[in-house]
Amino acid sequence: MERVLNSQRFILGDEVSAFEREAATYLGVEHAVGVSSGTDALTIALSVLGIGAGDEVVTTPYTFFATTGAILRVGATPVFADIEPDSFNLDARRVNELITPRTRAILPVHLFGQVADMGALREIAAQKKLALIEDAAQAFGATLHGAHAGALGDLGCFSFFPTKNLGAFGDGGLVTTNDGRLAELARSHRSHGFGVKHVSQRLGGNYRLDALQAAVLRVKLRYVDGFNARRRKNAQHYSSAAPTWLELPRELPGRMHVFHQFVVRCAERDALAAHLAAQGVRTEQYYPVPIHLQPACAQLGHGLGSFPNAEAAARESLALPIFPELEDWMLSAVVEALRSFRPPL
Repeated sequence: MERVLNSQRFILGDEVSAFEREAATYLGVEHAVGVSSGTDALTIALSVLGIGAGDEVVTTPYTFFATTGAILRVGATPVFADIEPDSFNLDARRVNELITPRTRAILPVHLFGQVADMGALREIAAQKKLALIEDAAQAFGATLHGAHAGALGDLGCFSFFPTKNLGAFGDGGLVTTNDGRLAELARSHRSHGFGVKHVSQRLGGNYRLDALQAAVLRVKLRYVDGFNARRRKNAQHYSSAAPTWLELPRELPGRMHVFHQFVVRCAERDALAAHLAAQGVRTEQYYPVPIHLQPACAQLGHGLGSFPNAEAAARESLALPIFPELEDWMLSAVVEALRSFRPPL
């Protein structure tokens, strides 16, 4: 950060370029483009593919609103497929039946730190000649058969919000791709559509990653594997000690889950959350209102019962503390609080 302050290069510049190279090497992609947030990464990814009014994008109804918001922002229509109950991720088996002549892309989310079924989704995308965009905002460092999230589709989108597995000291994001043309378009879109200075080749925006955040991320990138290993260790502690009545997250075959969140399921979720709070354990509900029932999506015409797996997850899911700095006594305190819960009759 002192290096950036001394340079007075606060927007883009050498620090951002260095972080982009280092992130691309870590993720195993040809190109990484630093942007202002994960939401802006999604908007840019859709924009560089030319997706807009009249187009459809198949995605999940159970995630943070930014994924659907980016689709709506470029003028396209989100088409929801229900989720897999055991992974919380987009159910690839339901995607194929939703493809229409207007479909341009599939946009899975690697929710809570576990990669979606990208093998099946890539097969569908190839057969139907569709783009495949990864929302990997919660999955930096996660892998599928050894390949990193963000390197499994046409474009990958990351968030560096401070609580993410790789977090900045503010907002930040990244677009990844192995396609040089898409990378160049992403760089143009993040800076007002410039091709050369002061000449806008296309309508872009002010989506640039600032150098102070890049400097922070360059340092933290060297430690992200250790952070993720600690998250996995914490998850293993819960999995080995939690009461048997609690439904725990599953790490699916071929995947390395990085546990951005450790999300359990319980039919008495609200009572459990209140009990844990009384024991001094803070939890969070992700996401209590699924996307298709959000007021901002009312025009899509979905009602209660449209996506039962997503709606059940919204009612039952609860995130336990999982951050890397948890100490063993803290983990034991969470487990003890879970064991002392008695569901209401």
